[in-house]
Amino acid sequence: MNTIATSQPNTLATDDIAIGGMTCASCVARVERALKKVPGVTEATVNLATESARVTFDATQANDGRLRRAVRDAGYEPREVAAADAAEPSSWQGFAPVAVGLALSAPLVLPMLGDLFGKHWMLPAWMQFLLATPVQFILGARFYKAGWHALKALTGNMDLLVAIGTTAGWALSMWLWLTAEPGEMVHLYFEGSAVVVTLVLLGKWLEARAKRRTTTAIRALHALRPDVAHLIGKTGSEKDVPVSELLNGDHVAVRPGERIPADGVVEEGASEVDESMLTGEPLPVAKGLASKVTGGSINGSGRLLLRVTATGSESVLAHIIRLVEDAQTAKAPIQRLVDQVAAVFVPVVLVLALLTLGGWWLARGSFETAVIHAVAVLVIACPCALGLATPAAIMAGTGVAARQGILIKDVQALELAHKVDTVAFDKTGTLTVGQPQLTATHAFDNWSEPQLLAAVAAVQRGSEHPLARAVVQAAAARSDVTVEAASDVRAIPGRGTEGHIADTALLIGSLRWMQELGADLSQAISLAESLQSAGATVSAAATRDPAGGSAPRIVGLLAFGDEPKPGATEALSRLRASGLRLCMISGDNRGAALAMAARLGLAADEVMADVLPGDKAARVAALREGGHVVAMVGDGVNDAPALAAADVGIAMGTGTDVAMHAAAITLMRGDITLVADALDISRRTVAKIRQNLFWAFAYNVAGIPLAAFGYLNPVVAGAAMAMSSVSVMTNALLISRWKGR
Repeated sequence: MNTIATSQPNTLATDDIAIGGMTCASCVARVERALKKVPGVTEATVNLATESARVTFDATQANDGRLRRAVRDAGYEPREVAAADAAEPSSWQGFAPVAVGLALSAPLVLPMLGDLFGKHWMLPAWMQFLLATPVQFILGARFYKAGWHALKALTGNMDLLVAIGTTAGWALSMWLWLTAEPGEMVHLYFEGSAVVVTLVLLGKWLEARAKRRTTTAIRALHALRPDVAHLIGKTGSEKDVPVSELLNGDHVAVRPGERIPADGVVEEGASEVDESMLTGEPLPVAKGLASKVTGGSINGSGRLLLRVTATGSESVLAHIIRLVEDAQTAKAPIQRLVDQVAAVFVPVVLVLALLTLGGWWLARGSFETAVIHAVAVLVIACPCALGLATPAAIMAGTGVAARQGILIKDVQALELAHKVDTVAFDKTGTLTVGQPQLTATHAFDNWSEPQLLAAVAAVQRGSEHPLARAVVQAAAARSDVTVEAASDVRAIPGRGTEGHIADTALLIGSLRWMQELGADLSQAISLAESLQSAGATVSAAATRDPAGGSAPRIVGLLAFGDEPKPGATEALSRLRASGLRLCMISGDNRGAALAMAARLGLAADEVMADVLPGDKAARVAALREGGHVVAMVGDGVNDAPALAAADVGIAMGTGTDVAMHAAAITLMRGDITLVADALDISRRTVAKIRQNLFWAFAYNVAGIPLAAFGYLNPVVAGAAMAMSSVSVMTNALLISRWKGR
């Protein structure tokens, strides 16, 4: 059992169950219906490609045992979720039954080949019987078992079609043999039944082999976890312990060339760390004192001493694996329509087969001919490819995205991203480096420049805002600035910060906030406009009477500068070249925003400036109301509402956890070139889904009439049915060859 606690209140829980015996889209629909009938189940999603179910239920009414019993009662086998980090199975695993079937069927097919060259190698009836019967009832036992369960549940599936069709062919051969005159050579159809069973088994084996390739990304991520960590004891000695026993706060040593066992902070040593499997970034990243490192990445040439900050399911690697698994398990909206079609598909096929039987019998008067054509209808109509078309493409798409450092946690977003026509970007930390520097300090009203910097740094010292950090760093670098302690510090969301230094109440924030408070900006406005026109972000410092009543008095201006991210201009150009509309949403004044936009290659009409953090979501919603499909790219806490409001939210992995939780897609290395890659992968995945569904339906739409009108015999129909599943899986796997630009 793999139970995942949800963040919802009440008693909702989520359970993953591996399911054996599913063969087609009809099986998926049947298992989902069985699970949803269990009291307390609120949602059940079954995936044919992963052969698993994800069930959300009220833990006070249902449990893992009840869910598994429901699966078994539906005629399928509940299993434990396989460990994804297990060794990759042999590519020939499960081939033995296929090999036996091929060996027994080959002598039956050989006479058919001989006829092409004028040779008559027809085997005696008793020998055909001995070769075909084990294939029909021993190798084909799985079809009878699953078909019987489907009949008991008054539903149909692929196994039922194969079982009925091949049994009819075998029984017809027995009847013709036993009713023939002594010494008469009659044409029997043992080879058709045996070959169909063998071809179906071969198709399922090829399908299973292809499925294993779609989970390569998951196995590769699991393989990143080392087994052993070098724990540093209280005496300073090293002791090897299993990684699973590490606790937060433990100290571990990482030797050169080893994988880092858990998330942590460097407390001693310096090295370069290869994080390529996690972020897609090919170049090693320098790590030193206080640097954060991620479990699973590879240490370079230096020895590191780490303090563990997250282990097990709380680690970044576990979070990444969970996101990829969730995406591969989830069901795309288009798949729900396919499932509805599949639910009625098998009964319709059975009716068509009966009509074919009756039509040929009445038209030709030959029961033998009628049975053969009806068998061909049953065999070619198996909806295997229909059930695999969507999940196979999604598994391949999310897998290749994970290898590139793009984590897709919402399958609906993957399906929707190809429709995006507008991409909105947050500015700071997304399009820019996000580490602004204090470039100028201007003091007024008898305040000195060092005095102003010291006071502002005191109030800003506890803030995580990029501008606040820039002030604190600038103050720390000055020998003539002494930062005292501030009191009663509080942040005013979207506006600034205020606090007390001795008897002085100091406010630091935007010029807009100062105007709202009624401050006199006359002596500062011309300088502020000059700084803004040069591209600087300007904040004002003001004092006011601690008792209140009077308007704040401006005592200084602070100018900040940021730099565009490397490659940002090229990334935006690539997006524009693909036909997308771009816009930048910034809280900066229009002058500063336009100056940065010009450096990024954005036009003035692509800039939304002076946008309060709380209004970003409203701007995104306005774009959607204008008929656009919008992707929002951001990294900060204040971007989370906008990310959630967009059709597709894309968070920078270098940003905050809040932003990543709100977004459907996370770019692990914070490189905006991955935005175009994510949209491209979405387009290719959706294209594969459409291609797969087209071919899956085309096989049936074309094949069933051909079989019904006598243009396909059961052997050819069986080969076509097997190849439909294989072609769908192979087409989906082509996404794995995708390479980013």
